[in-house]
Amino acid sequence: MLDEARKFAFAAHDGQRYGDRPYSVHLEAVVRLLAPYGSEAQIIGYLHDIIEDTDVTASDIDERFGPLVAECVSLLTDSPGENRAERKAKTYARLATVAAGPAELALLVKAADRLANVRTCLLDDQQRLMAVYRSEHPSFRRAAYRHGLCEPFWAELDALLATVPEAEQRL
Repeated sequence: MLDEARKFAFAAHDGQRYGDRPYSVHLEAVVRLLAPYGSEAQIIGYLHDIIEDTDVTASDIDERFGPLVAECVSLLTDSPGENRAERKAKTYARLATVAAGPAELALLVKAADRLANVRTCLLDDQQRLMAVYRSEHPSFRRAAYRHGLCEPFWAELDALLATVPEAEQRL
């Protein structure tokens, strides 16, 4: 089913870009981070942006990959809003309600997604987006962090986002 999710996601995101790269590069980065957490986490990793960025629906995901995957992908999908702050506030409020159990996979994937995004920002020297991630990090962490769940992701995220360049300190 992992290969099916990969092919399905790549086809759905075909033609989309992640900066200067094909969108598949981002999906692969997220899934590589999720490899130690099992195939179900990786399947959700491939599909995490599919509802938000394509014509694929939660029903489509449920039909092909089952209700847990559909639930997790839906949890990861930003709700409509006037701007990024409004969309993220809605998403973080939803993530904050996730209780212990299978749906925690969504939190794991969200942390992997954010870590992949932050790593890419650093690689591409995207200082503006890094500033956005830094400003969102406290509320993102409150919503998505669960003790004992993917601690290495959070340790790296905390370290990368705690470093504030001098130019940002002056803002």
